[in-house]
Amino acid sequence: MSSWTTQTLLALATIPIVGSAYGERNLFLGPPGFSEPALAPSLAPSAYTAGPIKSVWKEGYYNNPTGTAEQPQPRVTDPVSGRLFDQNLSSPVFYPRNNTQDPAVFPPTPPADQLYTLFLNQLTEIIETPSFGGGCGSCLAAFQVGQVIALTNPHLVTDLLVSLCEKYQYQTDCRERYYPSRFGAIITQVLANANLSGYGGQIICSQFFLNTCSHPPPPTLNLSSWFSKPKPLDAAAPIPSTGGKKLKILHISDLHLDVRYATGSEAQCASGLCCRLEVDPTKIPEKPIFPAPRYGAFECDTPLSLALAALESIPVLTDTKEGGFDFSIYTGDLVSHDEIAEQSRDYTHLSEVLVYELLRQQLNSGPIYVAVGNHDSSPTDQVGPTKASDYLNTLDKGLAEQFNYHYEYLSKLWSHEGWLNDAASQLVRTHYGGYSVQRGGLRIITFNTDYCKYPPNYYNYINPESSDSGGALRFLTDELQAAEDTGQRAWIIGHVPSGWDGTNTMHASSNLCIVDRFSPHVIAGIFYGHTHEDQFMVYYANNGSVISGEHALAAAWMVPSLTPLGNLNSGFRMYEVDAETYEIIDAHTWYSNVSSYPGLDSQAEHGPTYTYEYSAREVYGKNISWPGSAPLNATWWHRVTEQMEANPDLVETFTTYQGKRSVRTPSCVSKECVAAKICYMRSGSAPIARQNCIPGYGSVQHG
Repeated sequence: MSSWTTQTLLALATIPIVGSAYGERNLFLGPPGFSEPALAPSLAPSAYTAGPIKSVWKEGYYNNPTGTAEQPQPRVTDPVSGRLFDQNLSSPVFYPRNNTQDPAVFPPTPPADQLYTLFLNQLTEIIETPSFGGGCGSCLAAFQVGQVIALTNPHLVTDLLVSLCEKYQYQTDCRERYYPSRFGAIITQVLANANLSGYGGQIICSQFFLNTCSHPPPPTLNLSSWFSKPKPLDAAAPIPSTGGKKLKILHISDLHLDVRYATGSEAQCASGLCCRLEVDPTKIPEKPIFPAPRYGAFECDTPLSLALAALESIPVLTDTKEGGFDFSIYTGDLVSHDEIAEQSRDYTHLSEVLVYELLRQQLNSGPIYVAVGNHDSSPTDQVGPTKASDYLNTLDKGLAEQFNYHYEYLSKLWSHEGWLNDAASQLVRTHYGGYSVQRGGLRIITFNTDYCKYPPNYYNYINPESSDSGGALRFLTDELQAAEDTGQRAWIIGHVPSGWDGTNTMHASSNLCIVDRFSPHVIAGIFYGHTHEDQFMVYYANNGSVISGEHALAAAWMVPSLTPLGNLNSGFRMYEVDAETYEIIDAHTWYSNVSSYPGLDSQAEHGPTYTYEYSAREVYGKNISWPGSAPLNATWWHRVTEQMEANPDLVETFTTYQGKRSVRTPSCVSKECVAAKICYMRSGSAPIARQNCIPGYGSVQHG
């Protein structure tokens, strides 16, 4: 470079520039403090300005590459596949929001046998590994895994149930119990639909797995919105009529007809229902230890011969052979206590047809109003929601219709017998076998108490947080409100008692709140069966917070069973009822001595004898000052319990009647037993019994 050129460039570099972002400075690249740039190589310029965009892509463009409004969008062909890439891949407008073309790689689904082994190992690890916390934590974790299995591979659940049952010896009949058509499919439904991580899981673990979880508090009704009207301030029972007409009402329950009863078979078997022929020939002894009598035995259900004898005796003993009963009530359970594998819908229907037809033909008087029992379904004890919304997994609406066949059948059968009109028949179909009928000033309300019973109604675990998951209590409340609005009295008929010793029903106080609201002015009587024993219980105001005659509101009657199963005699009852107030004036009970039945087998001239046992008014009211026309209401029964406190021998009398004078009924003479039974009598709701009473004395069937 010439000296002139060098001098010229140096001069240009020192020309001051005004307005620069860095103030007045020399023409120099970079801010102050930078060193002067090196001179460009002699063969290259120190700067270059590109020309206009040219169309250099040989395949062309989707747009004008020389335009100023958008970027060039070339057409590109993949040299590997020869495929032209989609125009939208390079579009600023139409690019995809989600990649749906590239493959998403998932592991393959293992075959069923591998899944079964995987799930079984996982559940076993949860149960046995201490890291899961053991007890309640392990139980809840296992159920949550079970829910995933039930939702994704429901067909595997029954086999897993059998394997776990046999491994940990939860039951002795694992395969029969968890067969799909027995309880296997039902438990799978519960696993798929219950809230197993919360209250549902806790209640299941507390009930079925040796109390691995503590029992959670019972759900309660939201009483602020449950009742449409407040209780009238002047609510009082009507004044008893004096010298008025008395109605005769028959109350029978728990016949448990055994159409498979085998005379001469073993009546003292080691397990299951006795008086049956053993299907396994290797287990049949050469000679039965105690051959089953023709009319029944203490460890067997009712043979047809005993049922016919009882129905023949009833009209004669109650003096209704000519005039008949005004009506009768049957509080459930007419099917035998069969093993799970021996049950079926047809067997249930056969028993229902036989019993209802015999009742109509032999009694030949008045309608019979029936409550569904826990054994009156197949599988036994089960009743599920009939609304799809009650299931968490609502994909299959058929779940909500699986028991409709039974209610449809009962509706038609009871109508066929002439006991229900069209309106009541429709209620049977839509309220789980429950309905109401009106007879003069009395509204008779029956409802399915299997929704109040767990275990073993597995469906109750689908939504245990609800105090009325099936809507049975809503139906009962609405019917009682209708009775109040029209000035009627009401009888409530169910199968499973709401209280007593607290072992037979769900541990909720909802039923007690309903009784409190409509007593004593509406409810005139409450009637149950199920326990097979002669019992009673009293409902008190304010959830039983004060136990006194002034707070006693209603009484419930549990009738003795016709079946002798459970070391009991056979029995039935008739009520004398005030025809104006529909209150119970007296209760008369008869029994048949099962111990005498073996002596009847050697002759054919006569059958068993039913004998008058006692009058409730005469036996329990001897030392109670009570008007002759006054009913045996809740106040009277509370005074009976006070007499028992003063005279414990009266509890022993009650115990004798509890087993219907059976020779196998144990005595109740200890202070603990006496106190426990009085407490049960004062427990109209299960939570009261669980909270206040000594457990273990509720039944006399253990001999």
